Amino acid sequence: MSAVVGTQHLRRPAVFALQTLTVAACYFAAGRLGLLRELGEGAMVTLSPIWPPTGVAVACLLRYGLRVWLGITLGVLFVVMSIAAPQPAVIGTLVGNTVAPVCAYLMLRRVGFRTSLARLRDGLALVFLGALGAMLISATAGAGLLVLTGKLTADGFWPVWLVWWVGDAMGVLLVTPVLLLAFGARGPLDLSRWKEAAGLTLATCAVVPAAARSELGLLFLIYPLLIWAALRFLLAGSMLCALLASVMATVEATDHAGPFIHLSAVEGMIKLQAFNGSLALTALLLSAVITEQRNTRQSVERACDELMEVLGHLTAGESAPPRPLPVAGPAAGTDPQFHKGSITDWPTSGRSPG
Repeated sequence: MSAVVGTQHLRRPAVFALQTLTVAACYFAAGRLGLLRELGEGAMVTLSPIWPPTGVAVACLLRYGLRVWLGITLGVLFVVMSIAAPQPAVIGTLVGNTVAPVCAYLMLRRVGFRTSLARLRDGLALVFLGALGAMLISATAGAGLLVLTGKLTADGFWPVWLVWWVGDAMGVLLVTPVLLLAFGARGPLDLSRWKEAAGLTLATCAVVPAAARSELGLLFLIYPLLIWAALRFLLAGSMLCALLASVMATVEATDHAGPFIHLSAVEGMIKLQAFNGSLALTALLLSAVITEQRNTRQSVERACDELMEVLGHLTAGESAPPRPLPVAGPAAGTDPQFHKGSITDWPTSGRSPG
């Protein structure tokens, strides 16, 4: 018995260390991926229009709980060290990029957030609490400490803060739902509509790059595909379509090509982030509404089926022949003389009883 208890005590630190290192590695990999494209560069940070590590951090916290916060901190440190040598301003980045996902997790848990994202309230909570609200912390802490340490001028605070905040928020909106879907995947895939899924995939791979690279401003052509994906394949289809379109638009914006070719850096950033935000909001909220309506309809159908079954049993019971009622004996508390004999025992002469 003592050997089993000792093994369990050894296993818990090993599992914690493995989870911490795994989260740190995933955060670092997502950070290196986000550094491939940048809208601008601060003194200690590279400003990306989509910062995937924030989405990874929020998804890991929702999946494994607060015990993985150390892995997030290590991941932030590894990403910062890959950009430049550690300096005092790194403290703001470490604190902000760790506290922001933790606050997002705590607020989502407080409002009863469900990782299935099957309700409209879950989509709204992820947008306004997990993304737009909590990521104010990371942007303010990071950009503010850069100003305090003299790495950034006061005039440059708001541009850096805005890009930082929107990039972190886009990471949560685009990456967290996809990872939550991957974490919650169970059982074999439903291949009953594989032909339609293949057609949607081919159409998306053809239309999205063409719309993103065209100088005519054809990004609106992506929305019919997004609606198709949400109607037929719910959150999985809509978020994958939105993620692909956002990545393609980000590539063109950072290359100053396609619909961003004649725009300045600020105009390109505004147009790109407006497109990414509207795309993520449409995919997330539309699929949540459709899923919620489908679940409600299925619940009503199940309730109707159960009611019909109950009515069927009641109808069958009424159509059956009536059963004879049992005669109460003396134990029932009645007068034993009343039940003694039958009606023929009454005297035939004189007055009849009653």
